[in-house]
Amino acid sequence: MNAANDELVFAPLGGLGEIGMNLALYGFGPKGRMKWLMVDCGIAFAGPEHAGIDIIIPDVSFIEKMREDLVGLVITHAHEDHIGAVADIWPKLGCPLYATRFAAQLLRTKRLSEPGAPEVPIEIVPQGGHIKVGPFAVEFIAMAHSIPESCALAIRTPLGTVIHSGDWKIDAEPGLGAPTDARRLSEIGDEGVLALVCDSTNILREGISPSEGEVARTLREVIAGTTGRVVVTTFASNVARIRAVALAAAAAGRSVVLAGRAMERVVAVARDCGYLDGVPDFFGIDAFAHLPRDRVALIATGSQGEPRAAIARISEGEHPAISLTAGDKVIFSSRTIPGNEREVGRIINNFIRSGIEIVTDRNALVHASGHPRRGEVSELYAWVRPQIAIPAHGEDLHLAEHAIFARAMGVPHVIPARNGDIVALAPGQAAIVGEAPSGRLLKDGNIFVSATDEAPRMRQKLAASGIITIALAVTAKGDLAGVPDVMTAGIPTRGHGGAPMDAIVDDAMFQTFDHLPRQKRRDADVVSSAIEKAVRNAVAQAWGKRPSVHVLVVEI
Repeated sequence: MNAANDELVFAPLGGLGEIGMNLALYGFGPKGRMKWLMVDCGIAFAGPEHAGIDIIIPDVSFIEKMREDLVGLVITHAHEDHIGAVADIWPKLGCPLYATRFAAQLLRTKRLSEPGAPEVPIEIVPQGGHIKVGPFAVEFIAMAHSIPESCALAIRTPLGTVIHSGDWKIDAEPGLGAPTDARRLSEIGDEGVLALVCDSTNILREGISPSEGEVARTLREVIAGTTGRVVVTTFASNVARIRAVALAAAAAGRSVVLAGRAMERVVAVARDCGYLDGVPDFFGIDAFAHLPRDRVALIATGSQGEPRAAIARISEGEHPAISLTAGDKVIFSSRTIPGNEREVGRIINNFIRSGIEIVTDRNALVHASGHPRRGEVSELYAWVRPQIAIPAHGEDLHLAEHAIFARAMGVPHVIPARNGDIVALAPGQAAIVGEAPSGRLLKDGNIFVSATDEAPRMRQKLAASGIITIALAVTAKGDLAGVPDVMTAGIPTRGHGGAPMDAIVDDAMFQTFDHLPRQKRRDADVVSSAIEKAVRNAVAQAWGKRPSVHVLVVEI
């Protein structure tokens, strides 16, 4: 029985307005004394605009201040954008963590095995399982996705049930694991669903996503028709795809070699969980060179163009154990994530120049998304019939289109929420009623800094325009003592017209110093500011770019 002043709220701190960095909060209880449940704790991968940054995590200062009222963290599945921040964020929270066996083992193998990682106790919950966490009763509902044991969550409270979809699709042939549990979702819909928080990734695409079974059959045909070596690159976490490639290779009389540490970790967990039963053991990369060309299949990481991954190094002829020759075939069993097109294209072009045949999803059904298209989303709405829809897991375009779609499906209340919004779900009409502190923290080496921190922004500026550092000593009389020391990085040797850049810097520096009144030369700040401005302007005129200029003046 709920008290008269209890409320149910939804507060996303990541994943709404972006694809990645998923972290959501559900709060229940009287205002100021709510208990909170966290769903997922993921990372985003940094783009080229963040020089020197690899990953980004959500700012959890909002819930960190109420950590005593955080009753648990529930993981929907094991993709990095849902579990990747656990090792960095959990120590701030210290709450119980709940996950399926596969997610728990991959989390322990990957993030929680890193040096300095915390000891995080994880309670294993099977698909179809139930847990009671504070005022929340949570049911794990099986959903098909591109990783084993993905779950939607039915989060029950005295004020109503919320279904948090996680990542999902409808697939009658998921390749391994349970399909999306339409029967259970319909049963919960019959009970009454207050709100649906739903994946929006493919809402712009009509129809339904192809099945993993169709992809498996295509891979079998392509591999069977290959006479040379065959390489398949895919997401390391897609165990169904790895299994499909392995079985296709076995049918063609080929042994399978793995390349990439991420792939090896996932395969080890998948074997332990029984998802690769019946699949022969894989060979290490040292075996590749010793197997006949028509008797080997390589599964490699790097389908998104990561420069240090196996497929990139192979394409550049830099892999120590693997090389390809004309007549071999590389299958990109993946879809290029927006933003990675240039890197993937570079790899493909490298292979083509070497006479290697390329197969992608543009010319064969060698990939299927793990996310639902519009036809599948309409099925989910028909099953659960929510009173409230909150589009999630998408950029602004995806969320806006999903909101239009949900209204067309007849949902009474559609809330276009974004990261940091506090959405009141019950009692009363759903609405955005407040704002929680939210944001992005950049992992810079071993520390985290704000997305607005000056250091990453300065590195990005240096990457574009270089740096000039000048050190000079000035006597008490206002004269130069010795020869100034000038160092440059990222600056061209000659400017427009061919003038040496070091001469341009020297001229600007000495002329500026000489034209300063002797009294002002005795002021280090005045000298530094004047030379900095003059050198920057001189180089900009000669080069067309304005470098960072730092001037150190020592008074002797």
